Amino acid sequence: MTTFDKREEGFERKFAFDEEQKFKAKARHNRLLGMWVAEKLGMSGDAATAYAKEVVAADLEEAGDGDVVRKVMGDLAAKGVALTEPQLRAKMDELMAQAIAQVKAGT
Repeated sequence: MTTFDKREEGFERKFAFDEEQKFKAKARHNRLLGMWVAEKLGMSGDAATAYAKEVVAADLEEAGDGDVVRKVMGDLAAKGVALTEPQLRAKMDELMAQAIAQVKAGT
């Protein structure tokens, strides 16, 4: 194996690792968001955990955050909880930073 081949293999491993970290952080973010919204909806315990799983699953419908935002905003509106989309997106940004830190820390 040449030095170039070894270098290429190293880049490929790094890329795969980075993509795995992004996936884990996104899933963690959605779970944290689901737990936060569940609290706003008056849920706790198993109901909150189940709701968080629904939010994680909602993110698999399409690329980007649109599917999660629609689900959460719809659920909040159905329960009469006042929250604007910009407020939700700000919380999502905050939770993403938290999720990234948790994934990097291995927790």
